[in-house]
Amino acid sequence: MPSATSALAEPNGLVAIGGGLSVPRLLDAYRRGIFPWFDDGDPVLWWSPDPRLVLPTNAVHVSRSLARRLRRRDVTVTADTAFAEVIAACAAPRDGDGRTWITAEMQRAYQALHRHGAAHSLEVWVDGRLAGGIYGVAIGRAFFGESMFSRATDGSKLAIVYLANQLARWEVPFIDCQVTSDHLISLGARELPRRAFLDRIGALVDRPPIAGPWRLDPDLPDRVAAAAAAAGHTGR
Repeated sequence: MPSATSALAEPNGLVAIGGGLSVPRLLDAYRRGIFPWFDDGDPVLWWSPDPRLVLPTNAVHVSRSLARRLRRRDVTVTADTAFAEVIAACAAPRDGDGRTWITAEMQRAYQALHRHGAAHSLEVWVDGRLAGGIYGVAIGRAFFGESMFSRATDGSKLAIVYLANQLARWEVPFIDCQVTSDHLISLGARELPRRAFLDRIGALVDRPPIAGPWRLDPDLPDRVAAAAAAAGHTGR
């Protein structure tokens, strides 16, 4: 895999074309700050955009409405209990034309990463039904977010808040969000120059990994609810 510093300026961040999605290739790419992203029927495209969007795990913005949702106790949150269901939900077309970048090939590749212990999911359940979730890749103390979904109000935001709080406890400083979006900016994500991102990732991926399968801390819901109450009180 070429270096991320060789990425093109236009299209922004294109590093390489082609190659398969084997576990070793994917792990090597992520360690270098590179990820695959391509449409069904196209060759595999490898990217490292500049700037890079990251979400600090200790500084997620919680609006008043989201704080009220977090204080409710009708939600159950788990990790690594429904990885296949989460990635399938993320792959569901959202724009009405039936297209998705999370192709069957991509799903198989990340399920292989999950079996390998490098890909993880967080699931949000409401009344026993999967209402939201997120999945990504963890190497050392770095977490590379891939995609999230929501089937209920704030489903994906709940997933982000719980994931960020747990990752902060595990000394993971930020979630790699890859490319900029208004949704993630509203949650506190910020852009880093690619060089700064690569420097930080280079140190994090060599740290001891988080033991898996992942399990959330038992007191996490209480801590999140308390933080949400404080956020709502201060009018964040």
